[in-house]
Amino acid sequence: MRSRTANWFECKIRYEKTMEDGLQKKVVETYVVDALSFTEAEQRIMEEMSSYISGEFEVNDIKRAAYKEIFFSDEELADRWYKTKLQFITIDEKTEKEKRSSVNYLVQAGTLNGAVKNIDTVMGGTMIDYVIASVAETTLMDVFEYKKTADGQQGQDDKPEFEA
Repeated sequence: MRSRTANWFECKIRYEKTMEDGLQKKVVETYVVDALSFTEAEQRIMEEMSSYISGEFEVNDIKRAAYKEIFFSDEELADRWYKTKLQFITIDEKTEKEKRSSVNYLVQAGTLNGAVKNIDTVMGGTMIDYVIASVAETTLMDVFEYKKTADGQQGQDDKPEFEA
């Protein structure tokens, strides 16, 4: 289990997909990419998808994703993405009242319980008091990280610069 902070963008791709019954169907799928700008996000998703989709496709929509971090899993069955809201609990020293601040995370897991377990694994290594306010499965198909090669260029198969 590792986490990664970055600039995340949700990209919607529209294309004709061959279904299991052999028929062609127009679909829209959502992916997440790490990029510095909307322009780079469009370029990155076009590059990534060109190796998966034979034929034409178009980028329908790009928007900033409100994820503070993404928690990746190396488990083979972790094929789903869960949007999670955590509330961090602090005590105001002057008023001695509890204050909660909410942060969204994206968590890779195979099940809802697996997502909760992955959150606890990552957050258990911190000294922060938190509550899991919500966990919901998304329709995201995949997440593409920004990676650097040994020569400092963008690559596909390297580990991220920082691991948690």
